[in-house]
Amino acid sequence: MKKTIFFKLFSSIFLLIVLLSGLIFVFSINTVKHHYINTFTYELKNLTDVLSPTVTPLVESGNLTDLNDLVKRIGKRINTRITVIAPDGKVLADSKENADSMENHRGRPEIREAITTGFGKSVRYSTTEMEEMLYVAIPMKSNGKLIGVLRTSLFLRDIDTLLNSLRNRLLYSIVIITLLSLLVAFMISKNISSPIKELAEASKNLANGDFSTHLRLIRNDELGELAESFNIMSEKLKSVFDELTSKKEEFKSIISSLSEGLMVIDKTGKIILCNDSFKKIVSANPLDKFYWEILREPVLLNSVEKEIGESRHIADEIELNGKKYLFSFSSVPETEELIVILHDITKFKNLEKIKKDFIANVSHELRTPLTAIKGYLETMEDEEGTEYKRYLDIVQRHTERLINIVNDLLQLSELEQKGIIGNLEKIDLKDTVENVFRIFKQKAEKKNIRLILDTPDSVFFYGDPFKLEQMFVNLIDNAIKYTESGNVTVSLNIRDKRVIINVSDTGIGIPERHLDRIFERFYVVDKSRSRRGGGTGLGLSIVKHIVLLHNGKIKVWSKRGKGTTFTITLPMS
Repeated sequence: MKKTIFFKLFSSIFLLIVLLSGLIFVFSINTVKHHYINTFTYELKNLTDVLSPTVTPLVESGNLTDLNDLVKRIGKRINTRITVIAPDGKVLADSKENADSMENHRGRPEIREAITTGFGKSVRYSTTEMEEMLYVAIPMKSNGKLIGVLRTSLFLRDIDTLLNSLRNRLLYSIVIITLLSLLVAFMISKNISSPIKELAEASKNLANGDFSTHLRLIRNDELGELAESFNIMSEKLKSVFDELTSKKEEFKSIISSLSEGLMVIDKTGKIILCNDSFKKIVSANPLDKFYWEILREPVLLNSVEKEIGESRHIADEIELNGKKYLFSFSSVPETEELIVILHDITKFKNLEKIKKDFIANVSHELRTPLTAIKGYLETMEDEEGTEYKRYLDIVQRHTERLINIVNDLLQLSELEQKGIIGNLEKIDLKDTVENVFRIFKQKAEKKNIRLILDTPDSVFFYGDPFKLEQMFVNLIDNAIKYTESGNVTVSLNIRDKRVIINVSDTGIGIPERHLDRIFERFYVVDKSRSRRGGGTGLGLSIVKHIVLLHNGKIKVWSKRGKGTTFTITLPMS
């Protein structure tokens, strides 16, 4: 059963009042009792002090008969029990009982205290009178010597009678005060709980979406301020909620209108959001299903599994239902959600394939006539006395450049076809670099360039030996071409199951604005130098494709006038 705020508040006040009333009652009775006992103690001590001079001579003379008559007569007259005890505890006289029949009183607490400190007091049950009594005792001395103890005592029944009367009156007063307090507590609890109850109901309505809820509490206190703040909060929440609803509808419209497929996966792997384009791609409604129930493509499944919980962005290509898509992942670290976007790139891929096929076909078609033209030019040069030898040299140089371009285009076309990598062989990259150095040794010596190989004894790697050699040829050729003097250094290292290759030169360097485009085909930084050196503008593009075929990565660092460094990372597996 749910307890209301009124019940909790009233019951708390009720328990507090009852507890305080009980404590006041017990404290008052005990205080009054101790007050009376202290008063009677003081009176008994005064009485004992008065009797002591009269009793002491009789004790000192040993006249016990007269002593007994005296204490009985005085005790009866003042209604107080008087007892005289010897230092050894023997009772010499008593106003109520026969002294000879009484037990030794040496061990009584008031007697011990009187002998020790000069005054003794005790409230205890009397085995002789069979009632609770108050005892007061003082020592009797003669010439400084203890000759006995004089004790007086009173029954506590008179105090109890008085206390009972007082207890009844006090109890009656406390009951009246408690009832009045409970009435006041009821009114206070009602006054506090009613607005709180109204506030709770209003909060409940607000939580259920009723933003028109308002409190009408006319109070000049904190609850009134709370009601006013609640009304302001309700209005602001309504404004914010309306704005969020509008934004949400706008967001849904934007998501729905996207031609790209969009899906959001939570950290458990469940799909919590997707648009119509994604539903068309997977031919199903994936909401509230796990991604592995919808995505059947192994590449996409593996990528999603790796990316859930990772705070990074990744993109790759897949093929679904005969179409090609560029899929990308974006993680949301705060919620550990994963956003997956599928972009249909089928048309672009078809255009790219048409372009590649066109380049390959044109290259093949151009190779034959260019080769024939070169052959005829060489034949004409061999004839003695020709008048056009200078012109023939120019035509032959440009023909050879065209042939180089065609050969590079054919090679690039082959590299761009997936899976064209040849048989993997275990090769020593150190030997490969040394062979390439022999090719460029004479060219480097002419420009006063040192070729340096920085590597351990051997660096073994599984790859295509021809393509890797072609990669080193293009990089070292470029380094020599753009270095007037200095060093061209190739370093080979193995780190974390990866081969790290650095090809560095001390040449003119590459301006920073060109670094992002140097791997594009036909892109040349210095066109005049490239033409003089016979460059085709395809060397670095070929290098990049060879690296990608070996699942590697290539980066470049360069500073104008300081040189250039190409860093290639190839996985060992």
